[in-house]
Amino acid sequence: MKVKTILVSQPEPKMENSPYSRLIEKEKVKVDFIPFIHVEGVDAKEVRQQKIDPKNYTAIILTSRNSVDHFFRIAEEMRFKVPDSMKYFCQSEAVAYYLQKYVVYRKRKIYVGKRNFNELVPLFKKYKEEKFLLPSSDVLKPIVPETLNELGIDWTRGVFYKTVISDLSKLRDVYYDVLVFFSPSGIESLLKNFPDFEQNDTRIAVFGNSTVKAATDAGLRIDIQAPTPETPSMTMALQKYITVANKK
Repeated sequence: MKVKTILVSQPEPKMENSPYSRLIEKEKVKVDFIPFIHVEGVDAKEVRQQKIDPKNYTAIILTSRNSVDHFFRIAEEMRFKVPDSMKYFCQSEAVAYYLQKYVVYRKRKIYVGKRNFNELVPLFKKYKEEKFLLPSSDVLKPIVPETLNELGIDWTRGVFYKTVISDLSKLRDVYYDVLVFFSPSGIESLLKNFPDFEQNDTRIAVFGNSTVKAATDAGLRIDIQAPTPETPSMTMALQKYITVANKK
């Protein structure tokens, strides 16, 4: 069956000429972006109840843009002036670059991994004497605490924001040829919003092993999967599938 409409369960990319823009132009498909989950910050009182005081830490571990936003939001709510001496350990260059929204980049001690959390390990070993704070969501990949505990460093996790299922009731009578998911939470949102969901001819596209497992456990048929050696990105996987499907 041909693909004419795609629903991506994430916010629309802010960059101009994104890979999705090129996909739309090349394949003449309609792509909508509707987040199936969203983030809500917890307040300073709740953070204090976790016995977290930012002034007790010398380094911050930042795994996402959300962690950056909510660390500085909580710091402001607590009237904590982040010292210039604070060290920032960023999971990726994208996170480090986003940090510039709050600090003068060249004047701060910022340490960056390439992409995966494990790539920060040599940096953690080098600065083992620091007291690390990990501002995170209520949902955290197990590899993060496992890695930090194995290193034996002094670290504390603080839940600064929560992942919340979005209300998708407006989509109840809308049909898409392909639904695209990037996390188990997206699959959970689909099933909670539409407990009677039947896949039928709808194609399911998933990114990452944890999302594959969530979809499979939910009894969904996976038609498109990334990353793979041949299609390392979701847009490449969609492109490959559409090229074949729309030729029929």
